[in-house]
Amino acid sequence: MESFFPFAETTDGVTVRVSVTFLPEQSDIDSKRWFWAYHVRIENHRDTAVQLLTRHWRINDERGGLQMVDGDGVVGEQPIIQPGKAHDYVSGCPLNTQRGSMEGHFVMVGSTPPAFEVRIPRFVLAEPTVEQ
Repeated sequence: MESFFPFAETTDGVTVRVSVTFLPEQSDIDSKRWFWAYHVRIENHRDTAVQLLTRHWRINDERGGLQMVDGDGVVGEQPIIQPGKAHDYVSGCPLNTQRGSMEGHFVMVGSTPPAFEVRIPRFVLAEPTVEQ
């Protein structure tokens, strides 16, 4: 699992794992548009269920550009993750540079308040021909 999800971080018993795939068929290098898919697995190692409420992303490109993305849930869902279970989703990120990174956090709530932040590890977006 570690090789498929090379980026991982655990916060308060919840582990977030990420893998990234460059999508050349959705990229247009001549127009300076690169596109990646990222697969996120959220694992609940706590004794009680957790629910993902919101997300916060910091997306950086190699020219120093920064984009912040905030919203409810992930891909239209606010999943409840039972103890010992995981939730997987796939999304995508376009950039106007051939290299960048993403990181952020989810806001989750357990069986009792308060809500808490779960860190999303920093991961690199790089065209395969670019040295990682």
